[in-house]
Amino acid sequence: MNKPNTQELDRLRAGKIYVAGHRGMVGSALVRRLRESGCENLILKTRAEVDLENQQQVRDFMQAEKPDFVFLAAARVGGIHANNTWPAQFIYSNLMMAANVIDAAHKSGVGHLLFLGSSCIYPKQAPQPMPEACLLTGVLEETNEPYAIAKIAGIKLCESYNREYGTDYRSVMPTNLYGSNDNFDLKTSHVLPALLRKFHEAKVAGSPTVEIWGSGKPRREFLHVDDLADACLYIACLPQDVYAAHTQPRQTHLNIGTGCDVSIAELAVIIRKVVGYEGEIQYNSEYPDGTMRKLLDVSVVKELGWEAGIELEDGVADTYKWYLDNDS
Repeated sequence: MNKPNTQELDRLRAGKIYVAGHRGMVGSALVRRLRESGCENLILKTRAEVDLENQQQVRDFMQAEKPDFVFLAAARVGGIHANNTWPAQFIYSNLMMAANVIDAAHKSGVGHLLFLGSSCIYPKQAPQPMPEACLLTGVLEETNEPYAIAKIAGIKLCESYNREYGTDYRSVMPTNLYGSNDNFDLKTSHVLPALLRKFHEAKVAGSPTVEIWGSGKPRREFLHVDDLADACLYIACLPQDVYAAHTQPRQTHLNIGTGCDVSIAELAVIIRKVVGYEGEIQYNSEYPDGTMRKLLDVSVVKELGWEAGIELEDGVADTYKWYLDNDS
């Protein structure tokens, strides 16, 4: 783990911290990392307690609790199939959650907030690896455009509130995530957990082949969610002048990734090995590949002193163990 700034971490420990979306993969990892770091005064609310898409509920909650710091990890997420099937739900839910939480945070006096976005904010034809500066320089990938627009709006909300009100609202854009508490539903999950489940079920059933959607050629970068949680704490604890020196008033977000990618075919081989499946892999090119490469430029966060530490095969093995322990 990367060691956060001691003085800023002490400030965080002394305050009230609201983690929005604490039951999700990212939120639960954040809660674990915060508690490991001695942050015990955590505010955790389920959707039944506070519906983040309901503006009045969010405002009332923020006014009552008045947290000192907010981690905005709540989101409606999914893979290509989910994004294509429910585009209206993806853009509406994510827009409303970002707008409601960020505005209510400001109105209740929250000076510090960290918004979590996604690498899908960048243009379809972005340079590889993708630097922060390529945001809004081209057309988005069609399969997840609604979700991406909502996340871009979240970044711009943070930037706008900082400029107008002097808040310290920051944004991080992680690459493709995986890990404990991931979604393994084949209709709504991302590629890594979907492949883990496919290979596991094929192993259990004794199936001779596993079908993978697409050609297997697209390249993707994968970040274990525990690495992301570590990065979030590290960035939250950066002194404001240090963070500002590495960003711009209209470009305050930071990429979070490993700086390395693999093809889907290479990923499939890793997962087959971890699961212990001995059959064949078949690719179905009738399904879309999506963007052929999505690699983040992580040079800025490295300059700030943070690097990912979990190797892909180790992370996949950890995730598979979690899946076996929790598969119902």
